[in-house]
Amino acid sequence: MLKVGLTGGIGSGKSEVSRRLAAGGAVVIDADKIAREVVEPGTPGLAEIVEAFGEGILRSDGTLDRERLGSIVFADTGKLKILNGIVHPKVGARVGELQQAAPEGSIVVYDVPLLAENNLAGLYDVVIVVDASDEIRLERLRKFRDMPESEARARLAAQASREDRLKIADIVIDNEGSLDALDARVAEVWAGLRSR
Repeated sequence: MLKVGLTGGIGSGKSEVSRRLAAGGAVVIDADKIAREVVEPGTPGLAEIVEAFGEGILRSDGTLDRERLGSIVFADTGKLKILNGIVHPKVGARVGELQQAAPEGSIVVYDVPLLAENNLAGLYDVVIVVDASDEIRLERLRKFRDMPESEARARLAAQASREDRLKIADIVIDNEGSLDALDARVAEVWAGLRSR
């Protein structure tokens, strides 16, 4: 099994790369998806978040209001630390289960947004960083996620700097160009991973 850590700052296009690697045959373990699963209604994760942040972070249907919670934690590093302390251990346990279930000889891609922030590079055989400038990432957040500029800047500021992510990269996928250019680069990277 080849363990590949895939990361990139918010708005870098990491999810696009992840989808392309999955289409090529990678087993993708998506930390964001798992982070949503571990806080679904009825889970211990959601109960702990409500205990820490109050009922105000729930929607009327009992689901987590991720936008409201995000606006709280991304403006306060202490609150973000509390949230991460609740969610990250649960995500780690689920990732372990999925890793055990992967077929022998798989290329397992761990889609981990906060890989650099949490010093996780050593857990992987290869670290891929999807890279785009802060200006391009801000524009994508405003355009595709309809995020106010102040919130987009707060999200970028809460993550590792571009330089810190690039320091841990074994492979960099530049995603400032067209989707065709991205397809070509991902195909090249996938071929390299398969040859290992």
